[in-house]
Amino acid sequence: MVTFYGRSFESRFLIGTARYPSPEALRQSVIRSGAEIVTVSLRRESVGGAKAGHAFWDLVKSLGVAVLPNTAGCHGVREAVTTAKMAREVFGTPWIKLEVIGDDETLQPDPFGLVEAARALVADGFEVFPYTTDDLVLCERLVEAGCRVLMPWGAPIGTGRGLNNPYALKLLRRRFPDIPLVVDAGLGAPSHAAAAMEMGYDAILLNTAVATAGDPPAMAEAFAEAIRAGRRAHEAGLMAETDLAQPSTPVFGAPFSPFSG
Repeated sequence: MVTFYGRSFESRFLIGTARYPSPEALRQSVIRSGAEIVTVSLRRESVGGAKAGHAFWDLVKSLGVAVLPNTAGCHGVREAVTTAKMAREVFGTPWIKLEVIGDDETLQPDPFGLVEAARALVADGFEVFPYTTDDLVLCERLVEAGCRVLMPWGAPIGTGRGLNNPYALKLLRRRFPDIPLVVDAGLGAPSHAAAAMEMGYDAILLNTAVATAGDPPAMAEAFAEAIRAGRRAHEAGLMAETDLAQPSTPVFGAPFSPFSG
């Protein structure tokens, strides 16, 4: 079970709702993922006019999941804060996945704008889920700003490269033992998700790897299984790595032959 801002969930899989080939593919992917939280962009909800927006929102509501609105595509503090306030009105939740993009090529967050926006939103009563890099100092500043969840990337959004910097991710886990940590962005295969969960991360958020798969619902299920396996492995306790081989079968005494002597 994972807890975000006082709300507990059985599933450790948060799934995005963009880029699916059809509404039915989205619906089946969410169901087979077992996710209890979906991310929704205010821009995505509004695409295609009011009719399309209402149809999309009706689909999301029919799934019976919690909604995490995001400020996807925002490039400045004012834009992100304004979008967050609009999302709170539209979706009726204080939750916000905060994105303040600083670079168009990598979609890397603007660290200065992210902290400033987080501080403003927390002061306004929001419960902020910041999309951030794996930079330790930046994450400390976000916690100081009032964020009670951190969402570091594994790799740039949509790249599918997996965990680019395992050392930094492990360091974050050690430094923030009591803060829920969610790997968000860059995961391309279920094995990437399992590796993050084996490190002790609390949850995984992804979209592209499922939505663009040949069979999105099947891929959603594969990720769900990997997330569960990774978490179980972490809880069971992984064996320590060693430089030298160690026999797995114990050997007692010296070899002997019943025909000797």
